[in-house]
Parts: sequence; C-alpha cells; structure tokens
Amino acid sequence: MKLFVGLGNPGSKYARNRHNIGFMAVDQIAEDHGFGPWKSKFQAEIAEGRLGNEKVLLIKPQTFMNRSGQSVGEAMRFYKLDSTDVTIFHDELDLAPGKVRVKAGGGHAGHNGLRSIHEHISPAYDRVRLGIGHPGRKEMVSPYVLGDFAKADADWLDDVLRGVSDGAGYLADGDGGKFMNAVALRTAPPRSSKSPAEASKPATKSGPEPAPEVDDRTAMQKLLDKFK
Repeated sequence: MKLFVGLGNPGSKYARNRHNIGFMAVDQIAEDHGFGPWKSKFQAEIAEGRLGNEKVLLIKPQTFMNRSGQSVGEAMRFYKLDSTDVTIFHDELDLAPGKVRVKAGGGHAGHNGLRSIHEHISPAYDRVRLGIGHPGRKEMVSPYVLGDFAKADADWLDDVLRGVSDGAGYLADGDGGKFMNAVALRTAPPRSSKSPAEASKPATKSGPEPAPEVDDRTAMQKLLDKFK
C-alpha cells in the first residue's frame, strides 16, 4: 500500500492558493482514477483506490500546513507502513511554474509542511515537487504562496495536474522515469517537424519535367527573326 499525500491548507479560503497545489494534485488523481469518496480520518480527508496493481490512499491533511506530519504519521502507523511508502505532493519555490521533479529523501528547504513531516516520520520519504516559481524577495514569499494562482496560470497548471494524474500509476509502482515522461507529454508535448503553415500547404505533384521545345529553324531564319 502507498500513501499519496497532498499538502495544503483546509477551507475554501485557501483552495486556489499556490500553497495548495498538492491538494489539487491528489484531487485530480482521485477524479481521474475513480477513487472512492473523500472521508474524514487521521485528521485528514482520505480517499481509497487503486493505481495499477497498487492500493493507494490519498490524504489531504486538515491540520493546516505546519502540522501536516500529524495526520501523515497517524495514517502510516495505522497501516504499519514505512516512510518510504509515502509520497508527498507539494509546492516548490525553487522550480519555475510548470516544472515538476521527483525526489527521494532530502531536506525540507524551509517548507513548513515538509518540516512537520520530517519531525513525525523522518526525512526518508518521496516527494513530487510542483514548481510555482519564486516572487524574487524573501519577504514576499508568504503572501505569494498564500495568494491564488493568476488566471494566466490556468493553462500550465491544468497541464501539470493532468500530467501528474496520467503518471500516477507509474509513481505507485516506483518508476519515477515513466512518471516524468507522462508529465512531459502534457507539459512539453513533442512538436511536429513541420510548421503549421507548411503542414497546411497542399502537396505538389511530382513527375518528369516537360522536355524543352526543339528549335528547327535554319540559321538564316533565326537571323531574319531578330530583325522583325
């Protein structure tokens, strides 16, 4: 069994915040893969389902971000799982908007949700880092992450969430490479080698060029024709 944990803050006030992209990711997985209804347990909202051959529990902690580890630890102990069975989906300031990376273990880099999870289950868990970009100055970080995504972000955000959902089965199987390929097919689809203008041009028929006409005039006729 795997635990897929989306990080965010509970309540409609925070629903579209950049800090809540982890909630959005697990919501997309639940919708696309036919997970059961969300229920309250472990100080969280949980939904059960399957991804490939793996049973997966989706978790959205309802303890607010800086205490996320409480519900994650509670669920992990209940199912007698190791921290390596846990994957956290979270916002990442150090990645550009639309970028996604997978990572096993490591530090929390000042992220309050990850810091809490470190304290409750150890740093040895997997992460899906969902890039939201950085506002540029440290003092702007808090209002930035607690601000809503702009309308201009809608397209890339939808591509990221759908890509994460497309690759969720690979992630449950532990294949980070195939997961990233699935994300890339949404966020950076391969382009045609022809431009749209070239592709829309009708094909020209190929065939032998016509033979040049033979000039059978005499030398005198050619000379006379020049003075006509």
